Amino acid sequence: MTDVLTTRRALLAASGAVVATGLMLPTRAQAVAATASMRGGSNNYRPGAPIVERIGGGGFWMSGTVRRAGDGAPLANQRIQIWAHTTEGHERDAHSHGATLTDASGVFRLEMPQIVPAFGQAHGHLAYDSGEFKTVFLRPVMASASDTSLHADFVLEAV
Repeated sequence: MTDVLTTRRALLAASGAVVATGLMLPTRAQAVAATASMRGGSNNYRPGAPIVERIGGGGFWMSGTVRRAGDGAPLANQRIQIWAHTTEGHERDAHSHGATLTDASGVFRLEMPQIVPAFGQAHGHLAYDSGEFKTVFLRPVMASASDTSLHADFVLEAV
């Protein structure tokens, strides 16, 4: 059996930290990459959907975070539009669309009717389209049609 001696300095060096005169300096933060728009994400998009408290009768939660590309800082007061094929309407129906704003931590959450499969997949649509950053469309697919929530994160790149 071979004993391997690993010093604290060796572990820190292997982790990417810089050791100088007994002090550990943090590794340089990696840039946070922008979210790319997803194929099919803009299907049935309606520019300017109103900010709402809830879409329809509710029962399903769409949530996520919005951060800035590069440093990953949370972005407050960013408009996220949400729409889907639900128990109360098709994704092309105006009443199936609504928007919400992120809070101070960059978090958004909007209640809507249960999403149901369209074209074989239960999925939601989300868009950031306010103009301060590049427009991003997302089309996340649910793991199961019986899920009662869906989470999607945005990392936005400046225009």
